[in-house]
Amino acid sequence: MINTIERMLGLCLLLCATAIPAVAAVPLNQLLITFGSLSERETVLFVAKDYGIFNKHGLDVRAVHVRNGAVALSALANGEAQFYMGAATGSTLGAVANGLDAVFITSLIHTLEGTFVVAPTIKVPADLRGKNIGVTSIGGGVWMRSMLAFEHWGLEPQRDKITLRVVGDESLLAQAMPNKVIDGAYFNYTFASVLERQGFRVLADLAKLNIPYQNTALLAQRKFLNSAPDTVERLLRALSDTIAFVLEPRNKSLVLRSMAKGLRLAQVEDATGGYDRLGSMYQRRIFPNVDGIRSTIRFLGASNDKIRALKAEDLIDERFVKKLEAEGRF
Repeated sequence: MINTIERMLGLCLLLCATAIPAVAAVPLNQLLITFGSLSERETVLFVAKDYGIFNKHGLDVRAVHVRNGAVALSALANGEAQFYMGAATGSTLGAVANGLDAVFITSLIHTLEGTFVVAPTIKVPADLRGKNIGVTSIGGGVWMRSMLAFEHWGLEPQRDKITLRVVGDESLLAQAMPNKVIDGAYFNYTFASVLERQGFRVLADLAKLNIPYQNTALLAQRKFLNSAPDTVERLLRALSDTIAFVLEPRNKSLVLRSMAKGLRLAQVEDATGGYDRLGSMYQRRIFPNVDGIRSTIRFLGASNDKIRALKAEDLIDERFVKKLEAEGRF
């Protein structure tokens, strides 16, 4: 674990020092939000863009999917993106611990969620010993969720000879399952429902494990927050409106259509599994989750002094959501 975290931190430092050509710089009066995951968690971005909610609040927003969280953090560190939609992960906390002056300003999902999907022969968590488990990147969101599940089950990858294979985003992980490249992986509910129809097993619904976690949230550099507070407020109002739109049952067909397009699904019906979970995932009260951040610091800090020195309270900025609360939005 120590060597893994050290390698991950080194990667974050390298990426944060290097500009990425895939994400172009944008003027200050526009916003670029990057995200490394591709799941129902990002529905709020798809819907806000597709149905003009960002525009309603006077924002010109580009939401760009990048290879993984480390690439998104590089764009944030270089000022090429103003926001990163992600979670408290090894990559995120590693970058902050090594000098990225960024904070969480809001949280859309406050707990661990998603599924762990495995080959039909795997019946219980103990059967994961000696198996190949897919991740998007070392230190990223899929890795973090997997490691928290392993800890809950009393598993330790090195000791239990669990091989973590970097495959790519969840769409690529889903392709790796039937090709037997991996024996299991964390999946969002959308891809899990597709894999179940192919005969794979959902070993666990991680939401039922009640593990505190700062899930999908917005991260931004303090200097941007201080320079453009009105823009930040407008963005959070847009996200608040979008969550209300998504959670309104009469908008189901519109949301499903947006999800299918954003997730690159072959059929709109394939988004149903993820849509059905949004009501229990998205929170109307979008304050950052201090306990969830603290939980991740505890887990990663066991083998890394820099992360252990972080204080969860220092990694959030609540002034914007407090203003929304005063407006009666929550």
